[in-house]
Amino acid sequence: MTGPITAGVDGTEESLAALDWAAREAVRRGRPLRVVHAWQYQPDAAPDVAGREAQEQWVRDAAEAAVRGVADRHQGLEVTTDVVEGPAVETLLGAAADAELLALGSRGHGPLVGFLLGSVGQQVIAETTRPVVLVRAGDEASGEAAGREIVVGQHGDPEDSADVLRFAFETAAARGATVRAVRAWTLPPVFAYSPASLKLLDDAGGLEPYERTALSDAVQPWRDRFPDVPVVEHVEIGSAGQVLLSVAGRAQLMVVGRRARRTAVGARIGSVAHGVLHHAGCPVAVVPHS
Repeated sequence: MTGPITAGVDGTEESLAALDWAAREAVRRGRPLRVVHAWQYQPDAAPDVAGREAQEQWVRDAAEAAVRGVADRHQGLEVTTDVVEGPAVETLLGAAADAELLALGSRGHGPLVGFLLGSVGQQVIAETTRPVVLVRAGDEASGEAAGREIVVGQHGDPEDSADVLRFAFETAAARGATVRAVRAWTLPPVFAYSPASLKLLDDAGGLEPYERTALSDAVQPWRDRFPDVPVVEHVEIGSAGQVLLSVAGRAQLMVVGRRARRTAVGARIGSVAHGVLHHAGCPVAVVPHS
């Protein structure tokens, strides 16, 4: 997809960090930047912004001030601003549908706690069909310095993680960064073995060589497509979330996949994406599987 890089803003420090991140990414990818601010009329607001027109003007002024700062820092960047009256989740889902990716702010309480994902961000991530990048206040361009990697989680067969790997390699190519492709594995219970699976493992020479081959097979098409992107293939025993977080210190961006599941209280993201979002110390991209 060749849509704009879109940032959702609401005037908070976190959303302004997401806007700065999105602007840098738009410059790197040669894409326009779209800034979306969703708002709803608050009849019990302070007297100086009690009316609908006054509230809308206040929102527009705040959005335009943020955009002016970005435009000053990135001369020549094409920027559009949309101030939309309506629920935040629905507005952001609509904006994401036409975007290359959507950047959102996420509250963070230090490097150990990581992200605190609000209800709006969680719903957008669970329901959108486009990549969403969560950025904390304080995440700056210095975190994208040379030597920092794009860390991406891979699982299953090559087609299972094609969308996630594509996003990681495209991002690395735009930044001149290395991709670290991570595949975690665990010992299966004895009753999970079958004659067919035992033969596959025997042919591969054991469990870990089997996992290394599976990762190489998944990554190879993207190595071929992006020959200038350096790649590190990382296979480690452990839970996927724990293994990814163990290498998060190397990352300028963490990329994980997402398969949302429906529950009685709405859509929920998987445990790996949830854990990484809450504990990684860098921006996290959540890419829906096709």
